[in-house]
Amino acid sequence: MISFPRPVRDANAQGGADNLGHLPEWDLSDLYKGEDAPELIRDLDWLESACAEFARDYEGKLDTLDAAGLLECIVRDEKISNIAGRIMSYASLRYYQLTTDPARTKFLSDCQEKITAYTTPLVFFTLELNRISEDKLTAMYAENADLARYKPSLNRIRAMKPHQLSDEMEKFLHDMGVVGDAWERLFDETIAGLSFEVAGETLTIEGTLNLLTEQDRDTREAATRELARVFGENIRIFSRVHNTAAKEKEVMDRWRNMPSAQAGRHLSNDVEAEVVEALRDAVVAAYPRLSHRYYELKRKWLGLDRMQVWDRNAPLPMELQKTVDWDSARDIVMEAYNAFDPRMGELAEPFFSKGWIDAGVKPGKAPGAFAHPTVTTVHPYVMLNYLGKPRDVMTLAHELGHGVHQRLAADQGEWLSSTPLTLAETASVFGEMLTFRKMLDKAASPQERKVLLAGKVEDMINTVVRQIAFYDFECKLHAARREGELTPEDIGALWMSVQGESLGPAFDFMEGYDTFWAYIPHFVHSPFYVYAYAFGDGLVNALYAVYEENPDGFQDKYFDMLRAGGSKHHKDLLAPFGLDASDPAFWDKGLSMISGFIDELEAMED
Repeated sequence: MISFPRPVRDANAQGGADNLGHLPEWDLSDLYKGEDAPELIRDLDWLESACAEFARDYEGKLDTLDAAGLLECIVRDEKISNIAGRIMSYASLRYYQLTTDPARTKFLSDCQEKITAYTTPLVFFTLELNRISEDKLTAMYAENADLARYKPSLNRIRAMKPHQLSDEMEKFLHDMGVVGDAWERLFDETIAGLSFEVAGETLTIEGTLNLLTEQDRDTREAATRELARVFGENIRIFSRVHNTAAKEKEVMDRWRNMPSAQAGRHLSNDVEAEVVEALRDAVVAAYPRLSHRYYELKRKWLGLDRMQVWDRNAPLPMELQKTVDWDSARDIVMEAYNAFDPRMGELAEPFFSKGWIDAGVKPGKAPGAFAHPTVTTVHPYVMLNYLGKPRDVMTLAHELGHGVHQRLAADQGEWLSSTPLTLAETASVFGEMLTFRKMLDKAASPQERKVLLAGKVEDMINTVVRQIAFYDFECKLHAARREGELTPEDIGALWMSVQGESLGPAFDFMEGYDTFWAYIPHFVHSPFYVYAYAFGDGLVNALYAVYEENPDGFQDKYFDMLRAGGSKHHKDLLAPFGLDASDPAFWDKGLSMISGFIDELEAMED
């Protein structure tokens, strides 16, 4: 069951200013010391032979194994996954540091092609696992507790049984995976290579997006119009990437007899479709009391008759222009983590001291932010594009939350450490909440409290409302692509159909905003990923309410949940807290926290 570790990308990473102090860079030597390191060459050679030996020892024989034999087989597969994941983590992280470097691109591509070729003989493994009868597996679990520990992962594999193709077809699709990855790299390299001219300065996409949070409205407008201009000039490339990726997915889904474009994501997330739809429906129904209400308040604060798209992330008029240097950001987040539990601070500290964070904005560096779990025998790496805005502090808290989660779950091993996306956002959003609450407690005046509350509401709207709008856009995009090729204008119309609904009547939308779907990486890298943010935010809001109501013993239960990784279903993970995500009323609890913050902001107007 080879699966390469993927970075957990942040939805709302932003940044902004100079004089930030020393910004750390990755030390990737914990993976390999270089692309020609003897250890890397050794591991590639080992992987080639280990995969061939695995296929020779087990292909056509899985149904003859006893419990101990199947356990040994799984352990060997975990070792293969670990070495393959280590190589791909190193190649990917070097690439993300400088996506415009042809040598790094070639190295990543070469590693990907070699590992795909080496692991193709292993495709039989999951196919044959799915042919073992449920009765036989149940008896094996009863016989061998160590094997029974892998039941959650085996259940997830077996959930794909109705969508499994022939052995030869699965091998073919495995080999063809590098072609789909090439479109992802085209997207990444195109985005990283874009340049924007604002006020006589040449900027990357990160620097330009950062200007959308500037106090000066003319600067925000100029940046927004420049984004639209450059996206428009490149829109045919982005349209081709999205059309091809969506068509590839449609073909795959059709052959696998998936009931919907979203179904594969739900299966990989180990979450029921009705749970996701309950979340989606609850958020859409809440648009008027969340985003619509908040942006009407913000319109008044900004003194505008109408909001424009460049006002969405504008700072408040009473907000001080504040640059948070790197050391201060570290201290804020670490104080919040340690106050919750010193164990959390201990887990986070090495990220700062051992080269596990790459923080600065550099030409050619991948945009946004993420935490990459690498493999369970190393440690995660965090990437930021840190430019000193207060929201960047929240992004740091977010990514460190992922890192803490990934470190705690590592003891589960390669098969069980990976957390479904719906739960992967739990620790990250919880880390943000801890940091926000600590900052709110320290607010020196009602005005500072107002600014902090408004900033948190905006982040929550970006995490919940905006991501569900993105999810609806993707649903419409994939449904429309099944009917035929989509022009850039077609995609733009689908994008605009969700923007007005989600943002509300306070907004006007400039010409060119219909291209802003083009730069969202999730649509290309991880279709339907985005609802995980809303899932995670709602989950954390409910969790935090439990923490406030009854803090005794909460930390131990929280750490147990993170340590579980992917070894338990969301129902089992939440049961100790008295929570159930399959209850439609569950989502209203989380949304009520956002609504309550807006209530407090409205009360400050009286």
